[in-house]
Order: sequence, then structure tokens, then C-alpha cells
Amino acid sequence: MDILLLFEYPTLCGGEQSMLCLLPLLQAAGCRLRAAAPGEGPLAEALRKQDIEVLPITLHDAFGVRLPLETCRAALAKLLKQSRPDLLHANSLSMTRLSGPVAADGGVPSVGHIRDIVGLSRRAVQDVNRHSALLAVSNAARDFHIAQGVEAQRIKVLYNGVDLELFRPRAATGFLHRELKLPPGAPLLAAIGQIGPRKGLDQLMLAMQRVAGEWPNAHLLIIGERFSEKGDAIEFERSLHEMASKTPLAGRVHFLGWRMDIAALLPELTLLVHAAKQEPLGRVLLEGAACGCSIVATDVGGTVEIFGGSHSGALLIPPGNPQVMAEAILQWSRQPSPKVNHNSRLRMEHLFGSTETAGKLITHWKDAILARLEYPNSPPIISGSL
Repeated sequence: MDILLLFEYPTLCGGEQSMLCLLPLLQAAGCRLRAAAPGEGPLAEALRKQDIEVLPITLHDAFGVRLPLETCRAALAKLLKQSRPDLLHANSLSMTRLSGPVAADGGVPSVGHIRDIVGLSRRAVQDVNRHSALLAVSNAARDFHIAQGVEAQRIKVLYNGVDLELFRPRAATGFLHRELKLPPGAPLLAAIGQIGPRKGLDQLMLAMQRVAGEWPNAHLLIIGERFSEKGDAIEFERSLHEMASKTPLAGRVHFLGWRMDIAALLPELTLLVHAAKQEPLGRVLLEGAACGCSIVATDVGGTVEIFGGSHSGALLIPPGNPQVMAEAILQWSRQPSPKVNHNSRLRMEHLFGSTETAGKLITHWKDAILARLEYPNSPPIISGSL
């Protein structure tokens, strides 16, 4: 199969990382992979390292603002006509909405990968439904989108896969303590992911104000970057730094930026804390669980699907409550779990291995190609608000 993968941004966030980890397995299975993506940046570099041809597509202007929808669709239609893939795979909800009508009108089988839980307009839902097939990263994401009009028979669940050889339990080496010039025994708590309001880092900072008083040698690591240039995102990041500079957090919060060594970094942590307000299926939670990390996480979106109904492997708490979050962190500090959480690791091996995910993805691609051949007519685009 000749597959064209469609990416919107040049960065390496969870959706891009989730696809990248599958590429060697997909290639080994005989798939020819190409990528329609920004021609420069971390994503393009990572794709080329895996011998994936990058077909540059421009969807944003010089200031990072998305070009008009019809301009983007015209660019994609031209690229599809030139590249003639067997199937188009849109790797995000945004690209799923953009590409649905283009692929359908061009007669190209297509799969839209839904990695977000966000509201869609009626017009956007119609665009999404024009794909041959849709994949949601969790049952929570699938149910949410069905409730707003995505066709239930068109959308299946495909959990993100994790490289279980790369992300595995291992003994801490102390390299992170040495890097940060901290005492060897200092507890390291970490939040990992893009810096933005959805990740709930403001709630975590408020929780840490209490934690700092009762766990005096604990340090918090903020690992990630802000990619959005919107004013509210910039102000959000500024407020985090302001909170971190004041008592009782001064000297206890460390902003490490974006890291490419997450697999080595996770086993160094005392506790992984995920404070998201919404999370379709948090990739860092999968990686942390695969490493056997102790985890405190908000019970939102697909998070419970990662750890199971019994919540084994993590302490799940309601979102938006810094006091509850602080108590959960302190509860762990008083009764720490074993260094390696074997229940989490076993669940990753059972449901979230990248080898199994890659095999299922190939099956979905084949089914989508057959679906387009058998049912070539998709719902029409309707007029209305975007």
C-alpha cells in the first residue's frame, strides 16, 4: 500500500510522536509511506531520518496563522493529484476536517485520525464524515464525536501504541539530579507535555504550594514548550513563571523545555503528575505506565482507559481541584508505592504495544480502501457556518 500521511504542524507533539513510533513497523510490513507536511522543522527532520519522503505543503502564513480553508484544500487536492496514493491518512482532527471533502471528491480512500475532544460545527461534522473511515484514540473520544454527529458506523477505536523496548522499567541513574544540581535524594515530581491552559499546569502549581509546605525537599519539573502564539497561551505561560518565582515555590520549580530523552528521564522521577482538564488519551501517561512510573492524573477523557476501571497503576482524581491534587500527591509521599508499578507495565503490554497498534492500523487502512471501492458516494458538503 502507498500511504500519504497528512500533518499540519512542524512540531513533535503527542499525535506526531504516536505516528512516528509506528513508522518502522509499517515500513517493515511493506507499506510505502510518504508525508504531506511542513518541509522544515522537527517533524520533517524526524520523518527524513526514517527515510520517509516529505512532500511539503503550506497551510499557514509566515505568522503561523492558518490559510483560508479553501486555499488549504486546493493545495492538498493538487498534492493528491500529483502523488496518487492508495490512501490518505489525516493525522489529526483538524486535518481530518480539512481533508475529508478533498479526498472524497478526488476519489482517494482516506482515514481521519481523531486525537482530540473538541466541539465541531455542523459543517465540520459533515466534512469529517466524508472520510472512508475514522479512527478515535479512545472510547471517550469516539463517544464524544458520535454525540455531535459523527457517524457511529464510520468511526473505530485505535489506541496509541508505545515502543515497549524504548519505554521500559529501569533503574534510576541520578543523571537528572546531577543536571539540576539537586541532592541525590530529592523527590522529583514532573509534568510533561505542551504548555497551555488545557494541561492544567496552573492547577498543579496551586497544588504544589501546599505540597511544598509538607514535602519540603520535593521539586517540580515542567517539561515541555508552549507552541501557541495566541495571547492567552503566552499569558498562561508567563503566569506559571510568576507563580514559580514566589514563595513557597521559589527554587523548587524547574522549567526544562522540550526534551527528546523522555524514555531515559521517566525512570528518574519520583512521581509523574498529569493535571489535564481534558485528555483524549495522554501519550505521556502511556509512556510513564510503560516505564512503571508512579502516577497521579486527572480522571478525564480516555485516561481511565489507560489504567483500567480499577484505577490500578495510577491515582486518578477529579480535574480542577488543586486541594484534591495536593492531597493525592501528599498521600503518595506518605505511602509511596513500589519503585516499579508492574500492573501498569502489564496493561501496556496487553493493550498499548506499538507492534499490535501498527498491525491494527494496516487492517484499518485496507478496510478503508475496500469501503471506498464499495461505497464511493459520501455525504455531500452542506452550507452553513464553519
